[in-house]
Amino acid sequence: MGKLSLYQFPKILKLLSFFCFFVQFSVCEVIFEERFDDGWQSRWVRSDWKRSQGKAGTFKHTAGKWSGDPDDKGIQTTNDAKHFAISAKIPEFNNKNRTLVLQYSVRFEQDIECGGGYIKLLSGFVNQKKFGGDTPYSVMFGPDICGTQKKHLHVILSYQGQNYPIKKELECETDKLTHFYTFILRPDASYSILIDGRERDSGSMYTDWDILPPRKLRDTKAKKPADWDDREYIDDPNAVKPEGYDRIPKEISDPNAKEPDDWDDEESGVWRPARIPNPAYKGPWRPKRIKNPNYKGKWKVPYIDNPEFEDDPDLYVLKPIKYVGLEIWQVKAGSVFDNILICDDPEYAKEVVTEVFANREIEKEAFEEAEKIRKAREEEEAQRAREEGERRRKERGYDRRHRDRYRDKYRKNYMDDYHDEL
Repeated sequence: MGKLSLYQFPKILKLLSFFCFFVQFSVCEVIFEERFDDGWQSRWVRSDWKRSQGKAGTFKHTAGKWSGDPDDKGIQTTNDAKHFAISAKIPEFNNKNRTLVLQYSVRFEQDIECGGGYIKLLSGFVNQKKFGGDTPYSVMFGPDICGTQKKHLHVILSYQGQNYPIKKELECETDKLTHFYTFILRPDASYSILIDGRERDSGSMYTDWDILPPRKLRDTKAKKPADWDDREYIDDPNAVKPEGYDRIPKEISDPNAKEPDDWDDEESGVWRPARIPNPAYKGPWRPKRIKNPNYKGKWKVPYIDNPEFEDDPDLYVLKPIKYVGLEIWQVKAGSVFDNILICDDPEYAKEVVTEVFANREIEKEAFEEAEKIRKAREEEEAQRAREEGERRRKERGYDRRHRDRYRDKYRKNYMDDYHDEL
């Protein structure tokens, strides 16, 4: 039996995922997984949104310019300054009492300048041929880059028909290598955001989205008690100033100073030794500082229950998910989307990242080689431009010299004729 190729691992792991109950001894369900193998077109519908206006872009099935596995293809945006919209119907998924894991990979091969790279989960009925920017969604997650300042990572959740963006400022990756983005939402309304399998942020829907009023409010009427002692250190009340401490002078005469042999008291006055700092002087006396036995800590404004807060134990529950889609706008196209996963097991999602990143070094080497070729081509083009500019300057110089000689000859002939007439 021959050795397995590194490139065969994705297909093998994909088959194993269907038996994860037996392998991991835990209930695990993969709702939807898309590696964009052959036949992917049968699962995805390209939207006609913006097509009649000539603003719709298309996706290309490709591994991209640099890939760790040339057989591992995704879909890539191919038209500049266009809208892209494509979606797939999935087995209906309800996350009540279950963990939701949404994960995918994206590689920005282009200098994106301004554009999105996020994914959406959709609920209810969706006319996939009309799927676009106005189509309601339950989750919008992923990068959105514009210029050098905006490197935002969106996490927008829908609740009772209204979209709520996360309040935190999250940043995405901006280099040209493949990166995995993972969003995990749990039944206790806690969440985690992972990039390349490593947790980048976490928290709770109760605090990080303005969906419900806060459970607690600061008590604006509260005041620090009069007997509240917030002094961590105090002067030692038993400290006693040493007798004669205040009579210690700051300076003393230099005991090593000697009167010069040529000193004349009548001319210079009585000789006095120079003054130097007194090593016995320790500055103004201060009692030793000790821990305050009555210290209560820094006083803080207490929190009280918010009368407007009404808990929703199903805060985390989304409308049943029926579709997954990509709907983005890009000034420059070239983003490769791949490895879309919707499941209920964060560990399986990590396994996928590990599997794909087995070829990480190959991808880096391919990228570095592509960068060398690009820079060499740019330098070659710049050299040609410099040579062309030099050639044109020489031509202009030859034309100028030729014109000057003709002008001088014309002037000489004119002046000769003028003198002859005189």
